[in-house]
Amino acid sequence: MKLEGVRVLDLSAFLPGPHMTMMMADHGADVIMVEPDNGFGEPTRTMGEKYSDSHSVWFTNISRGKKSYKVNLKDPDEHADFLELAKTADVFVEAFRPGVVQRLGVDYDAIKSINPGIVYCSISAFGQAGKYADKPAHDLVVQAMAGTADLTRSMEGEPALTPMPSADMTASLHALSGILMALYRRTQTGLGDYLDISMYNSLLSWVPNVTGSVFAKNREPKRDEMRSFGGNAFVNIYETQDGGHIVLGGSEPKFVANLLNAFDAPALIEEMKKPVGQQDKVKSFLASHFATKPQAEWEDILSEIDCCWSTIRTLHQALTETYAPVIKDGEKSHIQNPIRFKSEPAELSFDLPGLGQHNHILKSEL
Repeated sequence: MKLEGVRVLDLSAFLPGPHMTMMMADHGADVIMVEPDNGFGEPTRTMGEKYSDSHSVWFTNISRGKKSYKVNLKDPDEHADFLELAKTADVFVEAFRPGVVQRLGVDYDAIKSINPGIVYCSISAFGQAGKYADKPAHDLVVQAMAGTADLTRSMEGEPALTPMPSADMTASLHALSGILMALYRRTQTGLGDYLDISMYNSLLSWVPNVTGSVFAKNREPKRDEMRSFGGNAFVNIYETQDGGHIVLGGSEPKFVANLLNAFDAPALIEEMKKPVGQQDKVKSFLASHFATKPQAEWEDILSEIDCCWSTIRTLHQALTETYAPVIKDGEKSHIQNPIRFKSEPAELSFDLPGLGQHNHILKSEL
């Protein structure tokens, strides 16, 4: 597998770091969860719904194939043992608040001094320095600070919770990308590097499609003028006769022509050439047209038209259909690794480590 021979020490918790290192474990990396010796370790072990063996679904889908090493870094002997383990690592991941790793004696300078080739990655809400560096925050707070939560307001304009952990997701992806870049560069120089991954910066790097008015006109985006927020007739949601919903998600000319011709409304093709926010005639037509039939009938009709559409499905529907990227391990379900190589594909190990299960083995290696 692609990452065979790479050892990762992961001191992070919850989602961004653990999910990222699980992606690496699936592709052959030797990932060691470094958990606090506090009796329960990784917090997600007991969060949310659980299987019959008491493993939570969350923990199951971020910890497969890893080892567990529990440690009290404030204990001098255990700290010394951990540094010996750190000498064997290629990658070091941590997600404490800035300054914590320095107090624990496991910061980049400390690890680099004993392992010059280490690729050390810090994941935090706002980065290691700057105005908000010390501000405590999880995903939702970061989204609120970054302005993306404002974009998810309801149609009535009220703020809405954002259930998808976008800040966690983008930070995780950037951390993985940066680590792999650094590992590649190390093959040429023999040296590691330090990565400062900010959830805030990671999230804001993904908004070029909605920054037009901010950068070009120095003002807030107007929702009814934005392609992704209702301004485009072919990037919108329409209610069906029975209360279902049809989503149109592509306004390329061929999709517009295919659908409007099928609906006997070719004259509206020219209307779709108007700027976003000026397509009310098309929106009104589509709204009234979709309201004439129940959702199931529209599914049959649209399946014969080459255009970009879907119904709004539930997460349960998406994860339980035949085509879902899910693998069963007895009663447990695992979401497959999305990084799919033709050669050396991911190999998922369904083993889940007990807290500190591998301490003896790892210490005997040292």
